[in-house]
Amino acid sequence: MRSHLLNDTTAESYRRSVTEGIERVAAKLATTTRPFTGVSVDALSPRIDAIDLDKPLLDTAAVLDELEDVYLRDAVYFHHPRYLAHLNCPVVIPAVLGEAILSAVNSSLDTWDQSAGGTLIERKLIDWTTARIGLGPVADGVFTSGGTQSNLQALLLAREEAKTDDLAKLRVFASEVSHFSVKKSAKLLGLGQDAVVPIPVDHDKRMQTVALARELERCRRDGLAPMAVVATAGTTDFGSIDPLPEIAELCEQYGTWMHVDAAYGCGLLASVRYRDRIDGIERADSVTVDYHKSFFQPVSSSAVLVRDASTLRHATYHAEYLNPRRMVQERIPNQVDKSLQTTRRFDALKLWMTLRVMGADGIGRLFDEVCDLAAEGWKLLAADPRFDVVVAPSLSTLVFRYIPAAVTDPAEIDRANLYARKALFASGDAVVAGTKVGGRHYLKFTLLNPETTVEDISVVLDLIAGHAEQYLGESLDRAS
Repeated sequence: MRSHLLNDTTAESYRRSVTEGIERVAAKLATTTRPFTGVSVDALSPRIDAIDLDKPLLDTAAVLDELEDVYLRDAVYFHHPRYLAHLNCPVVIPAVLGEAILSAVNSSLDTWDQSAGGTLIERKLIDWTTARIGLGPVADGVFTSGGTQSNLQALLLAREEAKTDDLAKLRVFASEVSHFSVKKSAKLLGLGQDAVVPIPVDHDKRMQTVALARELERCRRDGLAPMAVVATAGTTDFGSIDPLPEIAELCEQYGTWMHVDAAYGCGLLASVRYRDRIDGIERADSVTVDYHKSFFQPVSSSAVLVRDASTLRHATYHAEYLNPRRMVQERIPNQVDKSLQTTRRFDALKLWMTLRVMGADGIGRLFDEVCDLAAEGWKLLAADPRFDVVVAPSLSTLVFRYIPAAVTDPAEIDRANLYARKALFASGDAVVAGTKVGGRHYLKFTLLNPETTVEDISVVLDLIAGHAEQYLGESLDRAS
């Protein structure tokens, strides 16, 4: 079994195995005509259940054949232009190359003596990102597993920086359409049930700063402590961007930590034309970015950034066997001193490879393309009497719902839209997401693929309408 260990004696075997795997994936990508096969849970589960993991196949080719049957054939392929569902982007080749390298070398980014150059590369990328945001000369940060972890760490720092030790008094303010991880983080941080105060949004799904000011004043009047305001630069459902400059003014007035969840909207940091949409982000105390959403990176590739590097001390613990305190005096850079994680992948390498091959403008132009596509999709939906579209896009998300001409019952329209989404997924012709707006079911396009065209959007809309009409026709037949 030692022949499977990657080392100097097995380098050629490594090359053959990885090449064989890459060829399988490349062939699959080249021949995939739909984003999904439509396989059901009931159809796929028995194939996986039948595999006895205690009886290895002992042959890479045989394992790849099996993998084709249980995974590659039925995977959901985000690179396909009619995958329009969640915040999953197609990935760029330099980042995939970085993924292959980091997996093989297997550096762990917790301490210098496990990563050396990897530590410095990650720190360089953190500095690059904080400079793009404009956080100032003493900014810092660390790569994370994703936006949820970044939001958790940011709110941990905000809690520790708050002006009270009474957790029951702490309040977090976020828009009513902010990411669920804000409430989840509050729970994990030991805050009370009412700790997260939802702030209403306007017609464009942006936080109402008048309402925020009112709640901040009420918090102070009631003897409570405004721990943090979470502004969102790209909500999951709508891609809406909260009014960052106005929120920054209120945070300064009330002495409140300002966190910007830019997990989605961080692509604007590289934008050639739309960077001004997140003006005000430079005034944040902390920022979440997900490169694996809008920088076209493989999962995972994310970071939390802070204006004041010293605040990261709240996540610092020392262990003699890993990062003893003396290393700080010796100026040995251990990234574990900043992170909620200990063992951590060298995910920064993917972004490094991308920037070194494509440049920031190359990434930004791709993100600008999907923003432009969403604007065209908005025009298409707004002009189509079959659909009700919620809000003009700030980024690349469109939320809409099919409205039949002859049906007025909102519940029946809900069922038609739910059916259309399910039927479309089962067909494999396209994948779209869903959400609720005002208690009603809506559909959602999250456009992150520059290869998607207006024609793709038009075709998918026709498919949705067709499935909804089929449901309504069958419903009428059943009723009669």
